[in-house]
Amino acid sequence: MKVFINDKPIHFVPYKGQSDASHYDTVLWGDDILIAKNMAGHVLLHNATTQQIDKLIELMEVKKMKRLVSLTITLTDYMVMTEYFKDHFKIVKASGGLVSKGERVLLIYRLKKWDLPKGKLKKGEDSGIGAKREVEEECNVKVQLGNLLVTTWHTYVRKNKRILKRTDWFLMTCLDDSNMQPQLEEFIEEVKWMNAKDVAKALTNTYLSIQEVFDTVSSKSISNLVR
Repeated sequence: MKVFINDKPIHFVPYKGQSDASHYDTVLWGDDILIAKNMAGHVLLHNATTQQIDKLIELMEVKKMKRLVSLTITLTDYMVMTEYFKDHFKIVKASGGLVSKGERVLLIYRLKKWDLPKGKLKKGEDSGIGAKREVEEECNVKVQLGNLLVTTWHTYVRKNKRILKRTDWFLMTCLDDSNMQPQLEEFIEEVKWMNAKDVAKALTNTYLSIQEVFDTVSSKSISNLVR
């Protein structure tokens, strides 16, 4: 499981004993006290405890953690511990799409970042149906739903409540963009078709979770979407 906290990638993986840590800048263990100054570069936390999970969430809320690049956390009881982490948050389910038209893909500009169209699911709504609805509403286009591409997780705080958003991303193809326009009430300023060069530039001003969506598309597949 990978979660983006303050746009920092946190990897939760099963603990399989001491492994090669040569490519990490800092290695911590379950009996180490987590402090902000030790969380720099690529950090590995082996065999994390519930107390360390609590402390991590606290640190990420009150500290900018500008020196942290990534954090990998190994867990002895992976299922129990990931559920323990999730229990700290209200889970919000969302879905969105990577829409293609020929050799271009569709991005939106919202809150001074390039993004992909997405939104929260309605109660009981199928994730794919919700993704199609959100894309069509936010961009005023018609699309055909394709396969599930990837699921991303990221956290934020709203009205003093911790939110963990799960977003399912689907591949889609455009059927009609003759009336394409941004949904202004969702703070979308621009909807734009981009080729590979445009996308590369846009990804320098986006969220890591959005980069994750593009990274998930294999090099073979992406050549069919953008060039």
